[in-house]
Amino acid sequence: MAGNFEVFVDPESMYRFRLLAADGTVMAVSGAFADKPAVAAGIAAVRECAGTGLVTDLSRRPTAPQVPALPVEAPRAAVDTTRALRGHVFRVALGPGAPARKPRWIVAAGR
Repeated sequence: MAGNFEVFVDPESMYRFRLLAADGTVMAVSGAFADKPAVAAGIAAVRECAGTGLVTDLSRRPTAPQVPALPVEAPRAAVDTTRALRGHVFRVALGPGAPARKPRWIVAAGR
């Protein structure tokens, strides 16, 4: 047996309708309408669209909590500390594995 539409007046004196299943279970309740012709138009729209309407699933099932990934440190540049310049506080870095050389201003000053 098909469901029924039931028109009623809510506590704010507005018209509404509800869709009842064959066993009397409330399946849907409408928004508020100002008068009965508007309610009849709303019921007609539901009858027309209900059978052909697409279903959009907006629900989301809870999943297991995600464990945050550990931060990955950026790789450090290899620093050659065995060839420090004698008598100078600065060291010129030429990249990993490159031999250290004296800055030009030290070489020029020594001439």
